[in-house]
Amino acid sequence: MSSMAQVAAFGGIVLLGAMSPGPDFAVVVRRSALSGRLHGMSAATGIAVGVFVWVVAAATGIAAVLAASAMAFTVVKVVGAAYLFYLGARALISALRTGGGFALDAAGPARRGAGAAFAEGLLTNVLNPKAALFFVALVPQFVSSGASAGETLVLSVIALAGTVAWFLLVANVVGTLRKVFARPAVRRVVDGLTGAALIGLGIKLAAATRP
Repeated sequence: MSSMAQVAAFGGIVLLGAMSPGPDFAVVVRRSALSGRLHGMSAATGIAVGVFVWVVAAATGIAAVLAASAMAFTVVKVVGAAYLFYLGARALISALRTGGGFALDAAGPARRGAGAAFAEGLLTNVLNPKAALFFVALVPQFVSSGASAGETLVLSVIALAGTVAWFLLVANVVGTLRKVFARPAVRRVVDGLTGAALIGLGIKLAAATRP
């Protein structure tokens, strides 16, 4: 990776990947809509850190081991799908409750809820083996196998910055509409839709196979 054009190209591809609909998007939208802008931004930051981890893993060959090993891929896939099922089921249960509130956030202070949102975003991304496949295919196009730590860090920071910028935008846009989402009927709809989406994405992930 030696030119600004390559840097821009890498950042653009990562940004397009972040903008594609998926579990990351669903988590940020739900957190922002039901728990507020701060929690949505915390989830966005967790997702971006997950992307940073995957880029480092791809550049150092760790992600390639995961992609090449049927057992490792299956383990991460099953754990990731189970986590999406858990998030989706929790959202559906919340939708069935009177008021459609988010029990986790109601149970503790804002700081605790923001930390939980960060962990939710991080785990959603890190437990997605499709992210490993994406970066295993992408990173070698921009950095050689013998890349220096500096080159790896640059790629990782670019990926983190692009991802967090996009999801922070999503969190803030959705967060500005929180008064609308605060209505019990709307909260139930958001919980129901995002819960169904997360479970559907979990099913899709569970059925995924290595290319």
